[in-house]
Amino acid sequence: MTPSRDLFPDRAAISARHPSIMAGSRREQVIGWAIMGLLVALTILAITRLEFSFARLGSGLVQLGTFLGLMIPPSPGTQLATFSKALAETVAIAFLGTLLAAIISFPIGFLAARNVMTNRIVQFMTRRFSDSIRGVDTLIWALIWINVVGLGPFAGVLAIMTSDIGSFSKLYSEAIESVDRKPSEGVISTGGSSLHAVRFGIIPAVLPVLISQTLYYFESNTRSATIIGIVGAGGIGLHLAEMIRTFEWDRVAFIILMVLATVALIDFVSSRLRLALVGQRVTSV
Repeated sequence: MTPSRDLFPDRAAISARHPSIMAGSRREQVIGWAIMGLLVALTILAITRLEFSFARLGSGLVQLGTFLGLMIPPSPGTQLATFSKALAETVAIAFLGTLLAAIISFPIGFLAARNVMTNRIVQFMTRRFSDSIRGVDTLIWALIWINVVGLGPFAGVLAIMTSDIGSFSKLYSEAIESVDRKPSEGVISTGGSSLHAVRFGIIPAVLPVLISQTLYYFESNTRSATIIGIVGAGGIGLHLAEMIRTFEWDRVAFIILMVLATVALIDFVSSRLRLALVGQRVTSV
């Protein structure tokens, strides 16, 4: 006996009584096929316009294999101290940019939260402000800040800070909106003000989530700081781009391994730090 008969022993009778429900409306079928056809057409158009070629892909994979062979064994040459200093600068850029963004975004998150900000105009404008900033990639912010303050790690810090303000504002506001209202209502019922409700009813409940999100972005920004370094925003990215341009593939492999090891270490430390700061509550979010 088939599964359909097990589930619907009177399928034929049900179909006879409710043909439109069992078969689906003609309009829904037409819309479904139209969407599928549009997606197929867009895929074909993209492949055609972007000059997608399996032959070029195959030759590129062969070339990639050649590069990977040249990367073995990874070696820093005589530049281990230089690479280490640049990597430490990359981590510092990510840390300071993330920290500044978190500090600035903390009050913005409350302004964008519907359950805190009663003025809908302020709440709406704050959300659109964060959306506008978040819509610009970190690399573009790096190019903008390089032209404003010049080359160097300071531009990298400002780029990560600016980009993360948009992301943190959205994440913080959503975390604040999802918090249980009972603690803040209890504070108000005992005579507390709205600020007291935020301080004692909302912040303690939402702080573990905010810390967890911030620590994750610190790990992610370490990778971003590597990329923006390529355009002159300081850090290890500048050396990585230089080694690629000069075909020093063993050094390229060594820099990549340094970045991977650093990100893994930051992930390990941040996990322990989250547990130390907020305990097991993070795991239940």
